Amino acid sequence: MSNPLVRLGRLGQSPWYDYITRDLVTSGELLRLIREDGLLGMTTNPTIFEKAIVGSDVYDADVRRLSSDGCSPAEVVEAIAVGDVRAACDLFAPVYQRTGGRDGVVSLEVSPTLAHDTAGTIREAERLWAAVDRPNAMIKIPGTREGLPAVAHCIAAGINVNVTLLFSVARYEEVVAAYEEGLEARAARNRPLEQIASVASFFVSRVDTMVDPLIDRAGGAAGELRGTIATANAALAYRAFRRLTAAARWTALAARGARAQRPLWASTSTKDPRYADLHYVEPLIAPDTVNTMPPETFAAYRDHGRPEIRIDAALAAADEHLARLEEVGIDLADVTARLEAEGVKKFAASYESLLKGIESKMEALTVSGER
Repeated sequence: MSNPLVRLGRLGQSPWYDYITRDLVTSGELLRLIREDGLLGMTTNPTIFEKAIVGSDVYDADVRRLSSDGCSPAEVVEAIAVGDVRAACDLFAPVYQRTGGRDGVVSLEVSPTLAHDTAGTIREAERLWAAVDRPNAMIKIPGTREGLPAVAHCIAAGINVNVTLLFSVARYEEVVAAYEEGLEARAARNRPLEQIASVASFFVSRVDTMVDPLIDRAGGAAGELRGTIATANAALAYRAFRRLTAAARWTALAARGARAQRPLWASTSTKDPRYADLHYVEPLIAPDTVNTMPPETFAAYRDHGRPEIRIDAALAAADEHLARLEEVGIDLADVTARLEAEGVKKFAASYESLLKGIESKMEALTVSGER
């Protein structure tokens, strides 16, 4: 039987890897994942870099060198992250060429501390894009209210954008509008649209993590909704994707060569041990989507994934599940707003933890180097 991950890609859902380390890139393992498992892209975030840089000695020489050059912890992090992402982009370059720019991209995130700073996000996105200097890089921008103008600006400037931290269908639709606004501004300047790539990262499992305890408190028949709301919410985002890509505004852009901003399913690892390890992967298999999986989920799919388009079944159940959720008094809009606020705080805290970890490592390496 062929590799389930490869078959997943053939169905139109691109498997991406939510992980990066230098060892992964330099050891040949990333190249193996691309060649044997059909890996089509990669995402990163501050938590991943914290584990990679602070949690190992692989980067100690770089930290020591950059520290001796007078770099701050933030500059050390950026230099290492840019170097790793650039190297990964080079390995993905054949995929990028083969897919015409649809896949083979690697995401690098602006500082989460800028999530509510439009101008700061734009400056950092432009700087990171120039620093990586690869056409298959993709800059991650939080899909906050303040992030939307930054998305439109960066798309107009020709920067590939991964819009992250999306939880609600309403915000997802605003993200699509920002993407289209950026493309329209670019088209108005007679700039090409063909090579602009963007994804909208819709977070899945975290919705159930917050909703399930509320369902438990509601008790009774509401218990049947446990573990269903995250999938239903994501399915409705895909319904919106279908509707918006059939609308006149999009078809006019597509006629000029623009590529659709695909939904990307993020946070698809299973947090509740009562659910199967592929609970948030299998129901959301759909054409023109991406699923970015951490290594454990990626390996699980390779081992026992069952690729089949299932999004229509998820859509068929979604409206009923969400209507029943409302009947038991749980406000999904309130939940997703809280998740966005929490997500921004958690990502910012992770980034601050990364900087503190780097600062401690810089001090330790300086002391050891003086002995």
